[in-house]
Amino acid sequence: MTKIKYFKIIHTFLCSIGFNLLKFKNILYLYKYLGDLYKYKKKGGKIDYLFPIISDHKQQAGSFDKQYFYQDIIVAQEIFHKRPEKHVDIGSRLDGFVSNVASFREIEVFDIRPLNIDIKNIKFKKIDLMDMGENLQNYSDSVSCLHTIEHFGLGRYGDKIDPKAYLTGIYNLQKILKKDGYLYLSMPISSNTKIYFNAERVFNPFEILNINEKLEYVKFHFIDDEGKIFLNYDIQNLKNKVFNYSCGIFIFRKK
Repeated sequence: MTKIKYFKIIHTFLCSIGFNLLKFKNILYLYKYLGDLYKYKKKGGKIDYLFPIISDHKQQAGSFDKQYFYQDIIVAQEIFHKRPEKHVDIGSRLDGFVSNVASFREIEVFDIRPLNIDIKNIKFKKIDLMDMGENLQNYSDSVSCLHTIEHFGLGRYGDKIDPKAYLTGIYNLQKILKKDGYLYLSMPISSNTKIYFNAERVFNPFEILNINEKLEYVKFHFIDDEGKIFLNYDIQNLKNKVFNYSCGIFIFRKK
């Protein structure tokens, strides 16, 4: 594992308990804040409270995670063009993919954690995919699960510890689907499968291809380590490619 990867793990852990080492460097921008404050008051500006935000001027416009951002738009567009009767999502980003889809149609959201939301087009059900009821079989003609399957069984979100939970998850996703329905499944992918406990599993994409005999592979979109998009990508090209943390978007149809 590279030093950069070790640093990322340490940094993520520290952020989870309230310490962000990378933000300490922002103290260098305090001089700009104080200078702007002086200029504003000198020009007669009235100030009620001081509320220093000192680093936004150094950020990219609309700073975002490219892989999540592109993934959410790509799959939302797929669903827009398919126009399914019912779309169900399991665990994807509420402020990304779910809100994208809800802007043009109704979406039903399943998650193991509770959600307090009251907005048109988003219907929520608290459901554990590992232990779903019979009433959800053949439930929908369209199902998505984006950047979620990699967390199953690691306990991070209150789920039960189970090293094979991702297999159960994919099996149950296809059970929710009606015949000829479409599954949109994405996860972090790498040349080699890796598990970062309890954060996530990173998959070799060829593990996913034939993981369930009732799912027929339709196509694959690839977002590489640098965030570059490859739509309708030939997945076989990945056999000769070295990549560490990319995003793979699989589209399957239930036979």
